[in-house]
Amino acid sequence: MFENLRFSGKRPIYLQIKDYIKKMILAGLLQPGVKLPSTRELAEMLKVSRNSVISAYQYLEDDGFILMEKGRGAFVSFTEVKSEPGLVLTWEEMVTDYARLAAALDIEKKELKWEKGMISFKSIAPDPSLFGLEDFKKSFLQRFSLEGAKLLNYGYAKGYKQLMEYIMEYMKNKGLNPAGKDIMITNGFTEGFNLVLSALLHRGDRIVCENPTHNTAIKIMNLAGLRICGVKMREDGICVEELKKLLAGGGIKAGFLIPSYHNPTGLVMSPEKRVEILKIFTDYQVPIIEDGFNEELRFSGSHVAPLIALSGKGNGVIYIGSFSKILFPGLRIGWVIGDAKLISYLESVKRSANIHTSFPDQAILYEYLQNGYFERYLKKARKVYKERHDCAVRLARQYIPATRIWGEGGLHIFVELAGVNARTLLRECYKRNVLYMPGDIFYTNGGGENAFRLGISRVNLEQIETGIKVIGEVIEGLQ
Repeated sequence: MFENLRFSGKRPIYLQIKDYIKKMILAGLLQPGVKLPSTRELAEMLKVSRNSVISAYQYLEDDGFILMEKGRGAFVSFTEVKSEPGLVLTWEEMVTDYARLAAALDIEKKELKWEKGMISFKSIAPDPSLFGLEDFKKSFLQRFSLEGAKLLNYGYAKGYKQLMEYIMEYMKNKGLNPAGKDIMITNGFTEGFNLVLSALLHRGDRIVCENPTHNTAIKIMNLAGLRICGVKMREDGICVEELKKLLAGGGIKAGFLIPSYHNPTGLVMSPEKRVEILKIFTDYQVPIIEDGFNEELRFSGSHVAPLIALSGKGNGVIYIGSFSKILFPGLRIGWVIGDAKLISYLESVKRSANIHTSFPDQAILYEYLQNGYFERYLKKARKVYKERHDCAVRLARQYIPATRIWGEGGLHIFVELAGVNARTLLRECYKRNVLYMPGDIFYTNGGGENAFRLGISRVNLEQIETGIKVIGEVIEGLQ
């Protein structure tokens, strides 16, 4: 029986022995009352040290699977649980409308999947090859050497104090007036947006946003039961005339805007237009939820202050930030900055949902940031992404007969075609191992059939050229 045990190098020997014996007991191959070989006998049989078998037996006894009797040996004590036919339910009929809608809106389940060897323009996540892993390791070791076990206990719903202070200073350097404002750390943009919507809007409320906009935001707004009012995009951003008309009609409870490197178009709203937009929302007393998407990936031009900075001492802008699209998305760390009274409510909502964001992750990120590693990484990342972005724009203009190519920076470009359905095009490109995001997922009203987004963060220059050439050739074939 024990001669079938084969050791691997990935797990300690004593735990492999423990796991093997436990599996045999659970399978009914070792019945209650059966005496196991002595530690010396089993060690000789398996050709391992006796200490390894002793440790394995100790862990099995701790788990309640065997009983060690002094002078007699080790005996199986676990009583097999005989399975019955049990309770069988049809979960498809029992899940809520919310769960059904979440599944229907889950593009990861619906869209074409990447396969090995494909050139994928789907992602706008950062390129992990650019991460400074040694700097991250140093940050990990340094922070744990300072705080140790404290980081592994419960934390605070608002966040890790030093990280909150760092990000507030970071935002002050973008022009934020901190008077009357506070911050809360979240699990990325997604949780931050969910928390804000749950605290401010009811099902059936109307929310205005750019059209197209962030597909994850559309999903969250739909799941919240909101009525989404999309305002079309001009070459300089959201259409002011249409926005004014919509707000003048009343009933809009909030606005959601992405002023910098807008997803999916990549547009950057000018300072003048930002001031104009702020005035419009102020006139109609409607709060703005600002997505600080990829503000750090400015490749050229002057710094453009976020809306929350331009609003000065005003408290009507709620800023949601995240490093997920530029740095360590696996840490899932974002933040919400807004009026202190609102943040107090959000803190309570978050505490009821998941208590707090991972404290070790927050602490390690703080150590990484305060040591200046982020600035060093960003300098390198901007150079690489700018080269890829410029390359993608140049090649798209050369090979794709587009009516418009959007994009001023960030990790993507947005392409509009004439007379070509982007999903039909995608199916043909997929046959030639090229993948992208179809434009219709970014529209609030079923538009975007002739558009698609090309993410450039996870592809090199050679892949960009090959992939865009394929797209151009397929378009030519379809026409």
